[in-house]
Amino acid sequence: MTYVLQVDFKMNGPFGDEMAEAFSDLAKSINKEDGFIWKIWTENTKTNEAGGIYIFETKETAEKYLDMHSKRLAGFGITDVNAKIFAINTKLTEITKGPVK
Repeated sequence: MTYVLQVDFKMNGPFGDEMAEAFSDLAKSINKEDGFIWKIWTENTKTNEAGGIYIFETKETAEKYLDMHSKRLAGFGITDVNAKIFAINTKLTEITKGPVK
């Protein structure tokens, strides 16, 4: 069973193309995380929030990544991190064209 990790936090930027440039090395490193499948990067410039929707192979790998990521964010001064882990209902997700197999 695969799992979703949903994360968001307050951030004052950068956003858009500047965010893509600033965090491209980070994005590449996430690809190497244990159990990682994919990530959608999220941002809201009006509310100064950023985060992501991740898919992991197991609940354990999602929890392990969340622990590491929370510590990394704390190193940047971001300590108020909202995070939730959900199991994916694959049968319903496939019906609605979700990229989960």
